[in-house]
Amino acid sequence: MPNNFRHVGLIKTILPNVKIIDARRFPVACCFSGFKQFFAEGQEFTYSLSDIAQYYNDYVTLMDHWDAVVPNDVLRVRYEDVTENIEAQVTRILDYCGLPFESACLDFHKTERAVRTASSEQVRQPLYKSGVDHWQKYEEHLQSLIADLEPSIKAYH
Repeated sequence: MPNNFRHVGLIKTILPNVKIIDARRFPVACCFSGFKQFFAEGQEFTYSLSDIAQYYNDYVTLMDHWDAVVPNDVLRVRYEDVTENIEAQVTRILDYCGLPFESACLDFHKTERAVRTASSEQVRQPLYKSGVDHWQKYEEHLQSLIADLEPSIKAYH
């Protein structure tokens, strides 16, 4: 969820051996995805391009802080890398968590369990790349967002 990053310090304090994964996406793509999603509650910042840009920039700043305070304790996984090579990224995540590889992780879309997230429809589909640059279709309308995200765009890695 978009708010979980704010709790890294608390989580690391109460569960010092916890494994935290920072799933990160190109700033404009991430913010546009949140902006066009209607959340049931608690995500008011997503209804304004300037607010969502500020929220994303704050997220990057806070995660940079945790990278400095607890180096190598948070695994950063880039969405684009997952869409390029899901098996390599799943292996990387499972290694970080100290878990053996399971092929079912690659077939996540075949699960029959209940999914209660904003991406519940996507979870039932195999991984696809078409969403990576979807925001570019609307780029001319997103210039203020792009400008506000400039620090995060420059720092994206």
